[in-house]
Amino acid sequence: MTVEPIRNKQKINQMYFYLKGRDPKYGLLFKFGINTGLRISDILPIQLDDIFIAPNKFHEHLIIREKKTKKEKKIKINGVLKKEIISYLKARKCADSPYLFYSNKGGHISRVQAYRVLKEAANICEVENFGTHSLRKTWGYWTYKKSKYNIGLIMETFNHSSQKITLRYIGISQDQKDELYSLVQL
Repeated sequence: MTVEPIRNKQKINQMYFYLKGRDPKYGLLFKFGINTGLRISDILPIQLDDIFIAPNKFHEHLIIREKKTKKEKKIKINGVLKKEIISYLKARKCADSPYLFYSNKGGHISRVQAYRVLKEAANICEVENFGTHSLRKTWGYWTYKKSKYNIGLIMETFNHSSQKITLRYIGISQDQKDELYSLVQL
């Protein structure tokens, strides 16, 4: 099974509200993924110091070294995500952990735990072909649409070698094929 982006905004909202209701940290994890396009392995170890220069004062950019590529990534955190982070921190239970996505067992939540919770939400909200990579793909899909189809910039952000790979990755090729099958109805 190939995981897909979430193409339906209503499903995005359903998943977010389900996750936030389960635990605000999972709601934030979901928002973080769909607003940054980072891999789950790069999101989970983020620490508060990576985001804040001082209490409630954000760094200009979130700078991380990608686990998979070892490349440095510089991300501007948007207003929606900043608001979500502040709201989450006000209600946060574990005030002494340096990790944004802390685990009750110490350290940060594991990739397996993140998958388990996100997959549960996807099943309940009837989001098909979902995996943790769907968050990254969802960012790519909606950014492609909102940027008036600037595939080159998205390709560069994802470190892909061709536009074709990026289009397939974010599910645009499948969308185009689906449209093709709708053209002729004999």
